Amino acid sequence: MTAEPAIWTRGLAKHYGETEAVGGLDLSVGEGEIFGFLGPNGAGKSTTVEMLCTLLRPTAGVAEVAGYDVCDDQDEVRRRIGLVFQESTLDADLTAAQNLRLHADLYSIPYREGRRRVLAVLDMLGLATRSSDRVRNLSGGMRRRLQIGRVLLHDPRVIFLDEPTTGLDPQTRASIWRYLHELREERGVTVFLTTHQLEEAENCDQLAIIDGGRLVAEGSPAELKAVVAADLVVLRTADDEVAARVLSERYDLPSVVGPGGLRLRVADAARMVPRLCTGLSVPVYSVAVTAPTLDDAFLQHTGHAIRDTEDSRAERG
Repeated sequence: MTAEPAIWTRGLAKHYGETEAVGGLDLSVGEGEIFGFLGPNGAGKSTTVEMLCTLLRPTAGVAEVAGYDVCDDQDEVRRRIGLVFQESTLDADLTAAQNLRLHADLYSIPYREGRRRVLAVLDMLGLATRSSDRVRNLSGGMRRRLQIGRVLLHDPRVIFLDEPTTGLDPQTRASIWRYLHELREERGVTVFLTTHQLEEAENCDQLAIIDGGRLVAEGSPAELKAVVAADLVVLRTADDEVAARVLSERYDLPSVVGPGGLRLRVADAARMVPRLCTGLSVPVYSVAVTAPTLDDAFLQHTGHAIRDTEDSRAERG
């Protein structure tokens, strides 16, 4: 018997007048998965999360979280989810323990049980020795861990994270991800996160690429990259222009000459690169081979790189 998905949608949409923010999403997220919603800012990621968390009513379609309808059973959904916003919602004037205690009180957890859970979460976060410190005196990574840990107090089945490591340094991001994987293993919770960071998306079990409010591809990071099916090869030669002509005439391979060398895509680079190097009529100084990345997969599915989309939207303000 197949378990019900932790998150399920059909035709989920949100319109603002003539503007389509999210258009007809069909999603199925299994229990215990770390599921990533990958797309540039403005793609519809946060709007989708707000609908799934009952903060925004869909224009069309249906959605269930932890087995409950997000429109008809809002209270039941809210009891079973935890939501970590991109911006901090901690009270900087309260201590770490007081922030957790306040959350426990809001969920009507009895005092003794709440105290036990607060101590357990602080220990799990590695913040037991900082429990009496005011939040304003904690590092950015500690605050982020505290935000994530806070939503565990009421034992949610699904946790939503909106851009969980934005603004954090690489070491802190790695620490946050270790914690999320441990959380999934120890508690079996489902993690649904939004991100526009390709490195972060690699940590997910499953990914959905969203662009312009539409779901364009779904699969594991490896499956999405496999669609590209070609490695990037960068050659530095004595004369890149001549090498490019030889590649085109002899091997029918298109290439691009730039300041960094001669760039081309080749299937099965391990087999092809030795042939290419010996077949060129100019000396080859260096060869670099890179396997397909999620940025390549995003480009393959959408026609543009995720960073190009970020840049163009920033220019428009």
